[in-house]
Amino acid sequence: MSLRNIAIIAHVDHGKTTLVDQMLAQSGVFRANEAHLERAMDSNDQERERGITILAKATSVLWHGAAGETRINIIDTPGHADFGGEVERILGMVDGALLLVDAEEGVMPQTKFVLGKALKLGLRPIVVLNKVDRPHADPDRVLNDAFDLFAAIGATDEQLDFPHMYASGKQGWAVVDLADAKTDLAPLFDKIVEHVPPPAAVTRVDAPAQLLAVLIEADPFLGRLLTGRVESGKLTPGMAIRALSREGVEIERGRVSKLLAFRGLKRAPIEEALAGDIVAVAGLSKATVADTLGALDAEGALPAQPIDPPTIAITVSVNDSPLAGRDGDKVQSRVIRERLLREAEANVAVKVTETSEKDAFEVAGRGELQLGVLIESMRREGFEVSISRPRVVYQTDPETGARLEPIEEVVIDVDDDFSGVVIEKLSQRKAELKDMGPSGAGKTRVTFLAPSRALIGYQGEFLTDTRGSGVLNRVFSHYEPYKGAIEGRRNGALISNSDGETAAFALWNLEDRGTMFVGSGEKTYQGMIIGENAKPDDLDVNPMKAKQLTNVRASGKDEAIRLTPPRRLTLEQAIAYIGSDELVEVTPKAIRLRKSILNPTFRKRRVKEDA
Repeated sequence: MSLRNIAIIAHVDHGKTTLVDQMLAQSGVFRANEAHLERAMDSNDQERERGITILAKATSVLWHGAAGETRINIIDTPGHADFGGEVERILGMVDGALLLVDAEEGVMPQTKFVLGKALKLGLRPIVVLNKVDRPHADPDRVLNDAFDLFAAIGATDEQLDFPHMYASGKQGWAVVDLADAKTDLAPLFDKIVEHVPPPAAVTRVDAPAQLLAVLIEADPFLGRLLTGRVESGKLTPGMAIRALSREGVEIERGRVSKLLAFRGLKRAPIEEALAGDIVAVAGLSKATVADTLGALDAEGALPAQPIDPPTIAITVSVNDSPLAGRDGDKVQSRVIRERLLREAEANVAVKVTETSEKDAFEVAGRGELQLGVLIESMRREGFEVSISRPRVVYQTDPETGARLEPIEEVVIDVDDDFSGVVIEKLSQRKAELKDMGPSGAGKTRVTFLAPSRALIGYQGEFLTDTRGSGVLNRVFSHYEPYKGAIEGRRNGALISNSDGETAAFALWNLEDRGTMFVGSGEKTYQGMIIGENAKPDDLDVNPMKAKQLTNVRASGKDEAIRLTPPRRLTLEQAIAYIGSDELVEVTPKAIRLRKSILNPTFRKRRVKEDA
């Protein structure tokens, strides 16, 4: 039986996980009477809720095609730029890739990012034009754009001669020519077997065993599981192994307690893993991603892919608000520190450092979404934390000593009527317009190069400006010299001046002042932000003020008060909304905005000192 290892790479929402669903179904992974979920690979709760892939996952199928029986190991990768660190590591353990491109949307920023990584490793991707059944699909234009992208990135002649196919992942068919019968994915499976080479490692089966760990996860029964491709030799349960760091320093020694291979959606224990297989190894407690696991007589560490540096950082600190400790059970700095270090160990795109402040940690990552997913995971685990406003991670030019800031490529699809306001707003934020043209169906595609800090908090304003119809995609591009100050939030905050529960009468009177973030009967405290002021300055208000009752003003009159529903911010919206002197209080049951200094007198004193 021959072996093929492939990754499925694409921009977010171009249909990777849906296509994998169909590949699993058509290769006989599910029994005829077995019920299976849509997007079966998105097993994480947040992945299902958000509709995106966050963690790369492996599966495998057996295909009986024209070339005989072949085991195809398939890795489903995230499409969002914030999780690019997963894609970078994964591509090192496969021999081929399916590059999915939406036949309507076409080539997008993340398509360019993942393709660049694949070509750099010498892979020869198969281009799959997905969603050709959509009404505004234009596969010929998109194929030309894909070819131009290959050429622009610097593909070799061999890589430029890529095979392409037309597919509908949702309907479960793929064809080499649009005139062919659209029945199933058999042509795609056969193309994978024909075009993707078998792992080169199979020729090194007699050498000492070595495996490069690219994924890590914790199993409640087996402990730490390290997934990677066996680069040489063979692994067996009970075998003595050691772990080497990227520099070749020994980390620990142990034995393989369990060897697991991917079979459909499940992991099955196996008695032997040969060179070329993708397997998970249990038995070590300290080894992590980018480490080499190998036999005791194996020399040196395997080369690991360097990971792009993080571009955005937040400060995660202990929740010290008056309502702290009421919802969560993990509130101590020691527990928060352990959880953050565990995340940094499993996700190499995240960096955690301790700050000079007591009980605070700086967490740096690829973007607001990645950091938001981490905080949301902690929140569901029972943690209570305070989060600062995101700030970009600057670098220093080694030659001139100038400060450099991260620049992102931003591609926006927007209705023609709203393109003017989008260009105006981003130009004010120091973004440079690179390209603009029609993208069909009454929409315009606009491409910018914008500083990362200009995009912090812009998503909400963008959706308001485009009436919710605009789509914004961004991916890290490069570093450039600092572009100067960018105007932040224009509106001030409405801040509670005392502790207690909000009263409908007080909120009703405050509605003239701005937009409320809280409803009636909610607990608030001094320094908590309860709404957005219509004016640029902050305003301390009393949301607990009840109506003075007299013989004339009866309490029953309160029933006539009709409050405007409050504006509830999601975690990502809250993190992007706050200013530099504000925090987001995150608990398992609530997301609250607050000033970092709660007492208004101390707050004013700090403003005077800074001035």
